[in-house]
Amino acid sequence: MVATLRRGESLRSVARRFHVSVSTAKRWLDRAHGKRLDRVKFSDRSRAPRHVHNRSSTKMEKLVLSIRQQLHDTSDLGEFGAAAILRELKARRLQHLPSRRTIGYILQRHGATDYRRRQRRPPPAPGWYLPNVAAGLAEIDEFDFIVGLLTGDGTEVEVLNVTSLHGGLVGSWPESGFTAERALAAMLEHWRRFGLPDYAQFDNDNRFAGPHQHADAVGRVIRACLSLGVVAVFAPPREHGLQNAIEGYNGKWQAKVWARFEFQRLAQVQRQSSKYIEAHRARSRVRTDSAPERRRFPKQWKFKAEEKISGGRIIFMRRSSDQGRVEVLGHKYEVDPHWCNRLVRCEVDIGAKEIHFYGLRRSEPASQRLLRKVAYQLPPRYIR
Repeated sequence: MVATLRRGESLRSVARRFHVSVSTAKRWLDRAHGKRLDRVKFSDRSRAPRHVHNRSSTKMEKLVLSIRQQLHDTSDLGEFGAAAILRELKARRLQHLPSRRTIGYILQRHGATDYRRRQRRPPPAPGWYLPNVAAGLAEIDEFDFIVGLLTGDGTEVEVLNVTSLHGGLVGSWPESGFTAERALAAMLEHWRRFGLPDYAQFDNDNRFAGPHQHADAVGRVIRACLSLGVVAVFAPPREHGLQNAIEGYNGKWQAKVWARFEFQRLAQVQRQSSKYIEAHRARSRVRTDSAPERRRFPKQWKFKAEEKISGGRIIFMRRSSDQGRVEVLGHKYEVDPHWCNRLVRCEVDIGAKEIHFYGLRRSEPASQRLLRKVAYQLPPRYIR
């Protein structure tokens, strides 16, 4: 463009040919004035001013750094941060002092800080505590209760919710009260319609886990899972991180169903909930279809509470104590004295008659080393 202008062509015709404004063509011509084209810097220049009017002077910055060093070496309090430097500047009765924040910026700009920035790590994959689920090779259904709801006629409402981690397949059953038997019936209804997942996750509610007052006792929900080949997973008590998917759906159901309308009777809640569930499933159909495949529900299967179970696994997610102990099925186990206050995946293998303890870290989700292996067998009275 500049070479064309130097050959005598007009600014307007050159600007039209190179699709720029006349002022742009004139600016580049002026920049190359009196110079060889191979020595002209045609890169854009920064429009920032050479001097920022409100920047601290070099003299003030050097004074701040020297005061910091003096306080570091001689301060009785041992304080040499921005607040301490500002106090020292005020004590010297200097004019036009920088603010505390400006002093902090000066220290940061010159690398004169001792603090460490918090290291932000990417979150682990959903279901990271179960390798197959994290890799997208297995599906997990998460179940939970919503309690404490009241309709206009005074009926207390409990809602059993379920959502699948990868497929987003949801279900909700509002009832006036749930027993373990009714909860299991709702779960089986859901699985008969959509198929069996590889894992089913619960909190430690008695209706899911069974009575806690007896050691080695398992409830009917666990028995049904073992009979169907579904691995029951129990989240750590009083922790919500592993329950994020179902807790998120619980909040969504309450916001989109319960909080939107005034319900006088339980039947109204059930009708509105059914509409919401069908709409949610329709919207999530693409996600559900791309999720790991679910197994067919056995046609001739029937739940038998007294049936003997010879195999299967139960997983308890637990956090170890200060001494590295965990409690599983009413028994305390010494896992690792160096693995304190950390997550442990406790896999009860009924067929192998063993419990495997794996150490888990959110910062290193792929590293799940075996901490200990102990012999364990459910007493016959609980599996007949």
